[in-house]
Amino acid sequence: MDTVVITRVAETQWEAVAGDLIVGHGDVAHRPDGRLFLSIDVWQDTIFDQLATAMLADLPAPVHTVVGEADRDLKSHWERLGFTVGRREWEYVLPGHPRGGGLDAQHLPPGVTILPAGEADEDRLRALDRAIREEVEATVGWRTMPAEVLSGRPGCTLVDPSKYATAVRDGEYVGLVRVVPVRRRARIGLIAVRADQRRHGIGRALLTHALSTLHRSGIDSAWAEVDTSNAAAITLFEGAGARRSSGYLELIHH
Repeated sequence: MDTVVITRVAETQWEAVAGDLIVGHGDVAHRPDGRLFLSIDVWQDTIFDQLATAMLADLPAPVHTVVGEADRDLKSHWERLGFTVGRREWEYVLPGHPRGGGLDAQHLPPGVTILPAGEADEDRLRALDRAIREEVEATVGWRTMPAEVLSGRPGCTLVDPSKYATAVRDGEYVGLVRVVPVRRRARIGLIAVRADQRRHGIGRALLTHALSTLHRSGIDSAWAEVDTSNAAAITLFEGAGARRSSGYLELIHH
């Protein structure tokens, strides 16, 4: 093979070229919480190493990547370059109808109402999002939450308010759930409740609302990612009839 030349062709893209052929691609995603996630698409291990090494040299540490827990070959490629396991995440598939998963769509905790997606006051919703993120970061750390791939202005974590349904208790915004439909399925990207409002069934009510809304719109299943250390989220989803379909590892290079 001709000599491989690695070139950064855009702010977030690299190419590996041998002669006249593009033999590899590398990309970096800038996530709202500041983390950088790498992905590489090549056919040969030696080119993988060259491309990854060039990307690591161009980017500030730490950087991250995600691999399937069963993909041992890809995991070993990254580990050879100094990546280590930072966290583990399970993917759950949920039934599209809440009753099928053991949730009562008619039950709400006392004093709680759910504002459907797009109906919340945007300023109050953003304030709730910031408060929840600060609470999580001060305890288990936001790294334990599902890795997000949304992009937006620096410091803007709530990019599309129309995707969020909101729980209101006695006039206060106390919880939220973000749902993104994808054809016949949907991704539950985030479900969170203020710390002082937990253990009152609000998370369960938000999940019930999300699944009921999807069912009415003809979407028959949803999926969500959960950090394996998040016992409360695992209990919530498994209580809704979710089944674990796969797992992922987030690797980090310091």
